[in-house]
Amino acid sequence: MKPDKKAAMQPKDTAERKRVADLLARAEMCELSHAWSVLAEEPIVQPVRGPETGLVMVRGRIGGGGAPFNLGEVTVTRATVRLSSGAIGHAHLLGTDRERARMAAIFDALWLEEGTRGFVERMLLVPIAARLEEAERNRAEETAATRVDFFTMVRGDN
Repeated sequence: MKPDKKAAMQPKDTAERKRVADLLARAEMCELSHAWSVLAEEPIVQPVRGPETGLVMVRGRIGGGGAPFNLGEVTVTRATVRLSSGAIGHAHLLGTDRERARMAAIFDALWLEEGTRGFVERMLLVPIAARLEEAERNRAEETAATRVDFFTMVRGDN
């Protein structure tokens, strides 16, 4: 029995797929451009959908278990592309940067292919994850500097 070409391109690990989509959505244009410039061979890309910009309703909750409510709308841009190999990449990101959405979709499709997955991980996803970790560490340090430990405070009337 002949293996299904589409099944071979679809990763079985949903958590891994979500990780890639999250990192590509948070990629900056300079990171995408750099990875594109060092790509050994530019793929042939056919647009499937978009890039197009629209609005998405953001829902919120009051407290941990409150009823959901509509908080407001945010601008989102999405794109879907197909490579000549048949791999289909998707991207959704906040904002209106259509070129960034298109590039993210291309790298998503490249990640799906075994031959270019390592390149996308090494040249794009690992640096994005490192940048995000550094930003989170800096934010945690800034927050920790303002923390007050009320149990160690001494009352003035003793």
